[in-house]
Amino acid sequence: MTNLPKTELSIANGLEAATFGAGCFWCTEAIFQQLKGVEKVQSGFSGGHVEKPSYKQVVEGTTGHAEVVHLQFDPTIITFEELVQVFFTTHDPTTLNRQGADIGPQYRSAIFYHNPSQKEISERVSKGLEKDKVFDSPIVTELTEFVNFYPAEDYHSNYFDLNGHQPYCQFVIRPKVQKFRKDYLDKLKKE
Repeated sequence: MTNLPKTELSIANGLEAATFGAGCFWCTEAIFQQLKGVEKVQSGFSGGHVEKPSYKQVVEGTTGHAEVVHLQFDPTIITFEELVQVFFTTHDPTTLNRQGADIGPQYRSAIFYHNPSQKEISERVSKGLEKDKVFDSPIVTELTEFVNFYPAEDYHSNYFDLNGHQPYCQFVIRPKVQKFRKDYLDKLKKE
């Protein structure tokens, strides 16, 4: 990876940042937007070697970026550890560079930690899931220090909410969201 400039984050007072790659960011955004305490969810790219990549460049799989969601959350309402639990249970962290039919390094499972505490929590949760044999295969989630985040083009924002009728949304995102809503009913924002 080349030395790209570190992204300067603008985080609202009292909020913290989290950055997760869990395959297609449309799916990941649709889940994290529904959690109490998550104030902002933005789809984009992290972990690559090209500055300000386009979606088209990233999906070619040559920029090194992962599709990610960048969150701002209120730690008095939802903790980083709770976010990591949601992350691990709403995608398959055991498949290298793929989620379902989405294949390539841009779909890898990744946590881009923002401080040593986030790194420690991510490692602890991952090791606990491995110890408890929650998954049939080893966890391959990349754990990397956050360096940069490049927002995706505007049409990716609120993709599931705005395009729920599209086949990908119907057959891939909707079932994930429905399972998530059932499993995390007590953590959902009021509608």
